[in-house]
Amino acid sequence: MTPTAVTDRPPRSRLNRLLRELWFQVVLAAVLGIAVGLFAPGVGEELKPLNDWFIALVKMIVVPVVFCVVTTGIASMDNLRKAGRIGVKAIGYFLVLSLVSMLIGLVVANVFQPGAGLHVDPSTLRAEDVPETATEHATFTGFVSSLIPTSLLGAITGDAILAALMVSIVFGVALNMAGEDGAPLTRGIKALSDVVFRIVGWVMRLAPLGTFGALAMVVATYGAESLKQLAYLILLFTATCVVYVLVVLGAIMRACRLSLFGLMRFLKTELLVALSTCSSEAVLPQLVRKLETLGVGRPVVGIVIPSGFSFNLDGSAVYLTMASMFLAQAMGIDLSWQQQLVMVGVMMLTSKGTAGIAGGAFIVLASTVTAVGHIPLAALSLIVGVDRILNEGRVFINVLGNAVATIVIGKWENDFDTARARSVLHPGKTPPPPPATVDTTKVPADS
Repeated sequence: MTPTAVTDRPPRSRLNRLLRELWFQVVLAAVLGIAVGLFAPGVGEELKPLNDWFIALVKMIVVPVVFCVVTTGIASMDNLRKAGRIGVKAIGYFLVLSLVSMLIGLVVANVFQPGAGLHVDPSTLRAEDVPETATEHATFTGFVSSLIPTSLLGAITGDAILAALMVSIVFGVALNMAGEDGAPLTRGIKALSDVVFRIVGWVMRLAPLGTFGALAMVVATYGAESLKQLAYLILLFTATCVVYVLVVLGAIMRACRLSLFGLMRFLKTELLVALSTCSSEAVLPQLVRKLETLGVGRPVVGIVIPSGFSFNLDGSAVYLTMASMFLAQAMGIDLSWQQQLVMVGVMMLTSKGTAGIAGGAFIVLASTVTAVGHIPLAALSLIVGVDRILNEGRVFINVLGNAVATIVIGKWENDFDTARARSVLHPGKTPPPPPATVDTTKVPADS
């Protein structure tokens, strides 16, 4: 009886472990969502609130995570100049990668001409087909205004990441300068951080429901027939995203002597959730925790990740230039290289700080179209129907790109445990440490 019980237990326990893995639950929910959208589109359209509720729950906890991580990271620094150094390096890296991303999108659009052949008559376009949010143009003054909260506590309890980031930095610097007088408050915020991350774990357990609702709604709303006219743009953008990940991000990870595919396996749950919900904010709290587990110092993670989700939007950068050129080609507008470079320059300014806005990249596209003036705003109605699908590639690269950026800045600052990262990303290739130093609790399963 005992041998039989022992023999039967392993297969059952392996299956149970798989079913308890969050990434497997997300994949299962995605398959079910697609099936419902295809075979019961009426039901699929009604499931959209599941995704909305999940995103709302995540947004509820994002700002507290940013405040706790950034504040404690800066407050614990021995040298405040390190925080400034990390910030300058991060912004420099973000600007270079954003420019590279936009130029890649520009080259691909010029070579493959995704909009050529549509021959759209401008008089047939209706401005009312463009969402009202697209007319809320991003401006430099609006960006600066978004950095300034109405009150100190209001930034911590609100949902504006940029304002919360600024207050967190100021608060962390003040605690650092207060020394022993501020130590009790620093310890209190660290304790609050433990509580906040416990809540994050609970919220992330609802990710399969959000995934199920999101994909059921998308497939039911758009389907295959409605995408025929724009299928080339979708395929071309998807292929560009794949090449960008393999070539650009792959080269950066090779320079760091780490595996890109190992990082993607380590972040599979977060990438799947971002891909299915089309929200980078949905994974920000968990991404912060997992990068610390990977071996990146808390000060680096606390500064690079929140700022990167506003400034380092590589996927959105590729989308902006490709979508702009698609619209121009569809309407038969021949943009010179000078006009295209001006357009890139405008996008470099307007694309910063829109990560927290629903459809932020679409708003930036509308702002650029208006500012440059070569393409009528009503042309946006050509791609509004597939913007949600294109958003999946944008968000995937945004999340992965910011994880890579954090590793780069961590190595640049000598605040990165390479041996620990290799043991996590390359299991079996690195000899295990002596038994006395093994601490398996610091490398949790994907959750």
